[in-house]
Amino acid sequence: MDSGFPFLLRTVFRSFIYCACAAVFFALAGCNPPEKPQVPIESGFEEVTWDDFPSFTDDGERESLQRAIEQSLHFYSRIPPDRTFSLGELSITANTLKETLELFSQLLNEGALDNETLAEHFHVYRSRATSESGESLVTGYFEPVLEARLQPDSSFHYPLYGLPPELLTIDLNSFDAERFEGTRLVGRVEENRVVPFYTRQEIDQKEKIASQECQIAWIEDPIDGFFLHVQGSGKLHLGHGEYARVGYAGTNGHPYRSIGRYLIDQGILEREIVSLQTIRDHLQTHPEQRDEVLFYNPRYIFFRWVDEGPVGAINVVLTPGRSVATDPQMHPQGAVGFLETQQPLVNEAGNLLGWKPLRRWVVNQDTGGAIKGVGRTDLFFGSGKAAEGLAGNMKSPGRIYFLVKR
Repeated sequence: MDSGFPFLLRTVFRSFIYCACAAVFFALAGCNPPEKPQVPIESGFEEVTWDDFPSFTDDGERESLQRAIEQSLHFYSRIPPDRTFSLGELSITANTLKETLELFSQLLNEGALDNETLAEHFHVYRSRATSESGESLVTGYFEPVLEARLQPDSSFHYPLYGLPPELLTIDLNSFDAERFEGTRLVGRVEENRVVPFYTRQEIDQKEKIASQECQIAWIEDPIDGFFLHVQGSGKLHLGHGEYARVGYAGTNGHPYRSIGRYLIDQGILEREIVSLQTIRDHLQTHPEQRDEVLFYNPRYIFFRWVDEGPVGAINVVLTPGRSVATDPQMHPQGAVGFLETQQPLVNEAGNLLGWKPLRRWVVNQDTGGAIKGVGRTDLFFGSGKAAEGLAGNMKSPGRIYFLVKR
C-alpha cells in the first residue's frame, strides 16, 4: 500500500478535478470586516439596528456564561489571529471574534448588557431563515451515560470503536485550496483505489473492522450505542464506580440520515410525536425493526478517550445550557450569540409536559452531522437522564443573533 499511495493520491485528485460524480465521497470535517460590514441578503444574515433588537435579557446564570466565554477565549488563543470564520458571506478574523468576546465579558461583569450599550459597541446580526417567520429549527443534545466494560462478555458485546487503521482522510484543500476549500475525502484503499469507508451496516452487522483491533470498550445495547453516535460524546460507567469519557475522533465519511425522518416517512411514527424518547421506545418494543431503522443512517462515529468533557468541535469543554452547535460553513466558531426559542418542560420520566420561553446568551462551540443551514442550532443540555429528557424533546422554531465588535 505504501508504494502505491503517491499514485493513489494523484488519481484521487484528478478524479475530483474531472469527474463530478466523485462528490458522493465528500464529508465534512480573509480579511478584517469593514467598519460597517454589509451582509448580502442571500447570505442568510442581516444586520439589525437598535430599533429591531430583541430584549437581550438572559434567563441563565452569569457564572455558566462566563465559563463558556473563557473556553472560547482559550480556543482563540490557540489559533492564528488572522484565521477567518464565516457569518453568512461575511469573513471575520479570529482576532476580531476574540476582541468581541473580551469586550462582551467585560460588559457582562459590569452588568452592562443592555440594548443601548450593545448597540454602541457591537454590530448585531440576525439569522434570516427561509421560513415565513424567519425562524430556524432549534434542537437539543446531551452527554449520555452508558454502562460499559473494557473487555467483552456475555452482556457487554457491542463494541465502541476508535479510529480504524484502515481509514484514510485526505485533505483536498492541500491540493487545490481554491477549488476544494474545506473539503476532505474519507475512505479506504481497495486494490490501489480509494473507495468509500464501510457503512454502519457493514461495520456493525458484517463486522468489517472487527479484525482491526480498534475496539475501545463494549456496551450492552446497540440502541444506546446509536444515540451515543448521534450525540458525539459520552460518559461510560466501567463498573465499581469507575467512569471514563469518550469523545468524537472521526467518522466513516458517509452523510447523516435521520432515523426519525425515516420512521415518519414509513408511516410508523407521527411527525408531531417524534423525539428521542419515542424513537427509543419504538425500537425497544419492536426489536425486529431495530437493525432496519438503525442501518438507515450509514454515518458512523469513532471515539477516543478524553480526560475531561464533553468536548466540542473546537476542542473545548462544553458548558450546559450555553454551548451550541451550528453549521461552521455559515456561523463563526467560538463566537457569542443570543438564542430565542422555547424549551420543553418534562417530568422525571422525560415525558413532555409543555413549553416555556428560552432567551439566553450562548457560545458557538460545536458542530453536528445533522446541523446544517442558516440559524439551525443545537443546544447542549448537559449529562445524564435529566438532560436527555430535555434534549430529546427539544424541537422548536427559534432565532439566533451574533455579535461582532465595532
